[in-house]
Amino acid sequence: MPLDGNADGRSRRSILKAAVALGSASALSACLDRGGDEPVPTGDPAAKPARQHAWREYVRHDDHGNTQLPSHQILLYLTLDGDAPPSADDRDALAASLDALDRAYAWSHEGLLHSIAYSPAYFDRFDASLPDGIDLPEPTALSPFESPTFDRQDAVLHLASDRADALLEADRALRGERDDANGVSIPTLPTTVDSRRTGFVGAGLPAKHQDAAGIPDSKPVPEASPLFMGFAAGFRGNQATEDYVTLQSGPFAGGTTKVIANLRQRLADWYEEQSHEEQVMEMFSPGHAEEGLVEGIGANLGADSKIDQFVDALESDAREYGRVGHAQKAARANRDDDGNVRLLRRHFESTDDIGSDQKVASLHFPSLQRRITTFEAVRRAMNGTDLTEVTPAIRQRVNNGILEYIFVRRRGYFLVPPRRHRAFPTPRPA
Repeated sequence: MPLDGNADGRSRRSILKAAVALGSASALSACLDRGGDEPVPTGDPAAKPARQHAWREYVRHDDHGNTQLPSHQILLYLTLDGDAPPSADDRDALAASLDALDRAYAWSHEGLLHSIAYSPAYFDRFDASLPDGIDLPEPTALSPFESPTFDRQDAVLHLASDRADALLEADRALRGERDDANGVSIPTLPTTVDSRRTGFVGAGLPAKHQDAAGIPDSKPVPEASPLFMGFAAGFRGNQATEDYVTLQSGPFAGGTTKVIANLRQRLADWYEEQSHEEQVMEMFSPGHAEEGLVEGIGANLGADSKIDQFVDALESDAREYGRVGHAQKAARANRDDDGNVRLLRRHFESTDDIGSDQKVASLHFPSLQRRITTFEAVRRAMNGTDLTEVTPAIRQRVNNGILEYIFVRRRGYFLVPPRRHRAFPTPRPA
């Protein structure tokens, strides 16, 4: 993969994204050459928040207060040797690696945000069980038409930054490919990196990287879109708050649960057969299209997609328009009795094809919630299986939101401990 931006005409942001995906020493050199003159801010461990998932206060926001996630992200799926619980030495070694990251980087989009989370398989290493109230089941298929591979590695370490150079330095140091990051010695992780997955999000990046399987050769992804499907997402009014998804009691108070899915995208029909109005119908709701609520990528919606006012119209929309919206379906299960949104979604795009060198359009979909079963309920509502009985025009994957264009390939369930228990916790830490 060439890294000379002048040689192939790609932009600086394109080069940095490619470098993160490549993850090599030459890629890091390319990042450093293009990282700018501003030093990466170093960290103060005492200033880090108690919650690993406390990101909102430390990243950019748009004019409407919507969170703009860090542009470059890496997921490292980690496994321990053998079947026994981690030893005290293992715990000390992981703590040393994570503490070093805290010293090396400011907790911000300009430095490095990170969190480590643990799977049900990890906690199965112990004789003790998780406390009552911790909802961490084994991952499962959530629709009759999916058969994902389940991520059962012990842990996943999520790294995110706007600085590709910072992200790649941290990544390579943790994997033992360099000794330091941002001037701080970083001990190698005391685990095997079973899988390394990269991604990106933000205006311009999907358009720059649409030369991937699943996206038409016509290059239809709008320059302004933060995601491959051409619309803004993550509106503040349609996201749970960090407080809402935080566990409130027990030894893991201050933590949360995390689902990470990987979805392949096949967008030829999305862009070549659907008009903008039809895309709006299937992404949001037919009412959004009828009332002309979505201009372009939908940035005009501000801080709220206005989906709540169309949830009750699902069946009537199905009959009248012969299709229903993705957000419309999911929202009916994504509100509690007081109207609060239940999930905090932090998804980002990728062209990784896990296990091969092919570039494939896909979406990494991390979701935070107090209980995994909350995510499962929202995902099942998104299936819209009940709506196939309303009209023959709606089938399980056709005219049924965006199910025709996304295919779940992987899914894993994890517990994100509070910072005080982030290094190989026992099921019942003191």
